[in-house]
Amino acid sequence: MSTSTLSLAARDCSTMLRRNLLHARRSPSLTLNLLLTPIMLLLLFVYIFGDTMSAGIGGGGADRARYIAYLVPGLLLMTIGSTTIGTAVSVANDMSEGIIARFRTMAIHRGSVLVGHVVGSVLQSVAGVVLVGAVGVAIGFRSHDASPVEWLAAFGLLVLFATALTWIAVGMGLISPNAEAASNNAMPLIFLPLISSTFVPVDAMPGWFQPIAEYQPFTPAIETLRGLLLGTEIGHNGWLAVGWCVGLAVLGYVWSTARFDGDAR
Repeated sequence: MSTSTLSLAARDCSTMLRRNLLHARRSPSLTLNLLLTPIMLLLLFVYIFGDTMSAGIGGGGADRARYIAYLVPGLLLMTIGSTTIGTAVSVANDMSEGIIARFRTMAIHRGSVLVGHVVGSVLQSVAGVVLVGAVGVAIGFRSHDASPVEWLAAFGLLVLFATALTWIAVGMGLISPNAEAASNNAMPLIFLPLISSTFVPVDAMPGWFQPIAEYQPFTPAIETLRGLLLGTEIGHNGWLAVGWCVGLAVLGYVWSTARFDGDAR
């Protein structure tokens, strides 16, 4: 690919990114509604169940501050899952409203349409993580032991995780006939965190349920994020988290581009 072709592709991707960010700014209700779920769960579990949960996890007395520290990393990743549902809905809307067909008649780089959705969604996910993180700090979350390198690694993990889930969400949007179906198809992205180690350790779950919670992308990512921010043991979770992210990103990219190109024929 020549330099001029790369330049034109980058320009088209930038144009599609601005389009998606403009749509998100004009219609913020969907993103805000999706962000309300992790925020409400954070407040609910801290102020209603916090004392009881902390006593059960720590094996000692009630300590709400300890449970806030345990809970926030999981809800940050849950925020990413929630935000990407909006991506699936947005892609489905574009497909059903005919705008994609119009783009295909124009002299633009074909992949720029999907790249615009992905980059825009990742930026929205990061903004959502910042918002939920700010709520967590406001109610008592602190990360005293994390070094600058660990903070940078945590941010990199969040961006990588958001990229992976976004490509999956794009594929879900492409196979959905309308926005409602896209929202339903993407529900696992917000359901999986509920059956991970977000709220309680995997060891505290029933034996038959532990493999379900352990062998999924959210649990190793949550444990890695906890290790980076709180200094807990990461072990093999770091490699598993990166492996899940890379695998899902590649799967989502191949699936989405194949579906997008197939619809064009």
